Amino acid sequence: MSIKTIFLDRDGVINKDVNYLHQIKDFEFIDGVFDSCKLLNQLGYKIIIITNQSGIARGYFSEVDYQKITSWMMSEFKKNNVEIWDIFYCPHSPNSKCMCRKPMPGMFIEAINKHDIDISESWMIGDSERDIIAANLAGIKKTILVRSGHAIDEGNSNASHFLDSIKEINKLIF
Repeated sequence: MSIKTIFLDRDGVINKDVNYLHQIKDFEFIDGVFDSCKLLNQLGYKIIIITNQSGIARGYFSEVDYQKITSWMMSEFKKNNVEIWDIFYCPHSPNSKCMCRKPMPGMFIEAINKHDIDISESWMIGDSERDIIAANLAGIKKTILVRSGHAIDEGNSNASHFLDSIKEINKLIF
């Protein structure tokens, strides 16, 4: 049985975008993220986080720092009764030739293959065009760009929808 999934970018969608976030003290959840994710869980969606983390390759923080903040974030979701099914991250720099760094679709393809995801019933919620491009390359056509992270050019975007933040997800997915 294929599974419907919501793919979420981390920085700018789940938390406020802070350059190379790697300390818990700097992590600030976007208003409404827990309620929105709870709703998505109640609607039968599995949630998978897909995130570029080039700060690791750049030497700004270590893999251990990333794992520590991720573990803390997951515990906060759990405290708020939100199930995050899986997390995929790319530790590579923008100039690497990897297939996992968005806008390449590698993390999506890995998740789709690992979890038997029904891409026709799945969504990507991101805050930059590279999130949308990566999702589209993996076959995910239902995409949302939120305005809570990077500046976006809606007129030249491939996103199918735009929202101010994940807090408004109930306007599109119900």
